[in-house]
Amino acid sequence: MILKMTNKDRDFYTYLGKLFGSRIVQSETKDRFYDDNNKIWYVYLEIKSNKCLAYVSIYNNVIKNVYSYNEPALTELLMEIKKNYNIQPSIVTKIYQDIYEKCGFFVNDLENYKHFIMIRGEK
Repeated sequence: MILKMTNKDRDFYTYLGKLFGSRIVQSETKDRFYDDNNKIWYVYLEIKSNKCLAYVSIYNNVIKNVYSYNEPALTELLMEIKKNYNIQPSIVTKIYQDIYEKCGFFVNDLENYKHFIMIRGEK
């Protein structure tokens, strides 16, 4: 199940609280996650276990944060976002490059960025 929420939603921190300030997430992604106002968060919730398996935040058609425990869950989130937004150039963590490409995003390496790449809408 895909949840769409902002930090104004009642259950926001129930589903996303552990993500913010997590050293594990920061270590894996080389990115820091914040609960900024106006970000829209897409969360893949596995109903059976009630666990969040993937997270993507977006603001003004730009993907801001990506984290996942599960490739199929992240793929489904990214495809849902692609269907609903015209994704503008977004600097995202490089660790999911294969998934971005599989979802049909244009991927471009960035000079001077070891752990990040730029993605945008269609290839």
